[in-house]
Amino acid sequence: MDQLPCTLQALVVRTDFSATGAWDALRKILFSPSDEGFLANVALVDDRAYEDLTLDRALGLIPAGYRHPLLVLADSVAASSPELPLLVVDLRRERERCVRVVAAELWSIENNLSGANMDFEEFANAVDDDGVYRGF
Repeated sequence: MDQLPCTLQALVVRTDFSATGAWDALRKILFSPSDEGFLANVALVDDRAYEDLTLDRALGLIPAGYRHPLLVLADSVAASSPELPLLVVDLRRERERCVRVVAAELWSIENNLSGANMDFEEFANAVDDDGVYRGF
């Protein structure tokens, strides 16, 4: 398996290919501005080479030049829920710490972490009872 692409944007890696409709919905959400006009700065990786990619394996495929503080996996959990709860991985402070975030709120985490306005912990502490971040 090849290394993930090296970009300035946060990578959103598709690891589940069972639901094309979910992937299409995710793309639409991620490239539509929030009510406040914000967008996540992301690069989508839609390649079957990464099908069923695990978190541990994904971390091993991050190129040395990748400097974004996040990695995002669009896995089977995301594909099976209407909210598309993506797995967001901290790459800065607590490498491998994860939080689920509904796709419509990815911009919040991406914008604030890439701009160093907030810490990953603040989002992890703001998840709902089911472990998913849906905004403040």
